[in-house]
Amino acid sequence: MRKAPLPLPQGPHGPHPLARLLERQPLFLLLFGALCLSMLVPAALALGMEEHATARAFFYSALLGTALAVMIGLARGGRDAAVTGREDLFALLALFAAFLLLPLPLAVPFAESLPDTRFLNAYVEMVSSFTTTGMSFYDDPRRLSAPLHLWRAQVAWMGGFMIWVSAAAVMAPLSLGGFEITAAGRDEGETRISRFQRAGVIRRVLKGATRLGPIYLGLTAALWLALLVAGDRPLVALIHAMSTLSTSGISPVGGPTHAGSGVAGEVIIAAFLLFALSRVAFSSDTVTARIGLHRDPEFRMGLALVAVVPLLLFLRHWAAAFEVASGENLGLGFGALWGAVFTVLSFITTTGWESLHWETAQSWSGLETPGMVLMGLSLVGGGVATTAGGVKLLRVYTLYLQGRRELDRLVHPSSVSGSGIAGRRIRRHGAFQAWVFFMLFALCLAACMLILAAFGISFEDATVLSVAALANAGNLAVHGGSDPVALLELGDGAKLTLCAFMILGRLELLAILALFNPALWRE
Repeated sequence: MRKAPLPLPQGPHGPHPLARLLERQPLFLLLFGALCLSMLVPAALALGMEEHATARAFFYSALLGTALAVMIGLARGGRDAAVTGREDLFALLALFAAFLLLPLPLAVPFAESLPDTRFLNAYVEMVSSFTTTGMSFYDDPRRLSAPLHLWRAQVAWMGGFMIWVSAAAVMAPLSLGGFEITAAGRDEGETRISRFQRAGVIRRVLKGATRLGPIYLGLTAALWLALLVAGDRPLVALIHAMSTLSTSGISPVGGPTHAGSGVAGEVIIAAFLLFALSRVAFSSDTVTARIGLHRDPEFRMGLALVAVVPLLLFLRHWAAAFEVASGENLGLGFGALWGAVFTVLSFITTTGWESLHWETAQSWSGLETPGMVLMGLSLVGGGVATTAGGVKLLRVYTLYLQGRRELDRLVHPSSVSGSGIAGRRIRRHGAFQAWVFFMLFALCLAACMLILAAFGISFEDATVLSVAALANAGNLAVHGGSDPVALLELGDGAKLTLCAFMILGRLELLAILALFNPALWRE
């Protein structure tokens, strides 16, 4: 059945003329124009701080980029952005091109404002920010000025918002990005052709941006104000708020550990990190939204991991603490427990911030918590269609249900599983598709490790960097190994390899493979 088109933003006399004009433009051009226009924000900050060279670099880049986008849009006139029936594939191609090419203009003002860096380093930094990976290739945060720190966080914040909007507008119609497991508004008998015969992708993007934009901006503003009240400086609070909502983990001071808000700031950030466990809290475009947040499998599994893993770490530390005669120090004990809770929540959402009391847990017990735990949490990742990376909780939950069902069949071979809410939520062959994705993810991880090892990187560093790139958890490069990885000392080939796998982790291999599937383009 053909679905009714989504309404355009309405003016007093019908659809707004600007909305009609934007609907005819390619998605890549709209993203390019919006990102160039956003350069005015760090330009204004640099001007206020009297860093005139930085202000000119961002202002001229914004002026040239926006003018170029407007001229291309006017030159195109009223031509359609894509061939009818191929809008979703063209939009997916535009997303891939955006992650690959848009960091080039984004790196121009960054490189111009930092004369002692190469353009390649600025490009890699922008790819890391735009994919919400947050892997910084500048070891000393003091090397970057305040406008550059704001620009990194702002690029990641806009990249996270793009993921929010494109999840339902682009990925869901193509059954990608986790929607191959379950998605709303779709019957099992519906063919792929009928799914393509719906409203244009730009109209869906505009509708999603109009609906989700105020939520995204409002949550960021609320977190910013809360961190200000808790004691953070205004710029640090703003960057941490942007990095929390985008799960990029970008910070001008090295994370909440070095901020002024202390444990109160960590509690506030942890409350907002819960939005990365499930999309149900702010959207209803998945089937899991029909059963509510309290019964959402992603949210419940995420909370279970946040509760169980810190408890196991706490018991491990506690048992070791008695051996060093510090087991009765309750203050250190509760500090160690909170440090584990915040750090686990941060890494499972691929934000990658350590708690102020994370080291307290280690000093309390005399043991070091292995980075393998943090890498495992980052590989699991957050919720489907959120800004978090990793394999995603819904796929892990689907594999868990399938494993439990197979164990039941070993005991009762003739049993018939009840459908229930969970059975109706997961589509047919959902476990198979989740397993295929998991195997592709593992193959990509192994390929990334081999390529990095070929560039002379040690096995431990190659493992940490591969997980950090594919899971979009850049702070693993600092906290995942025994020592932080010196990213700035990597060769050009290794840096470009990390760029490729950061994009691969953000878009997921299934989405990229879909672009090279001739059957999809023929339909």
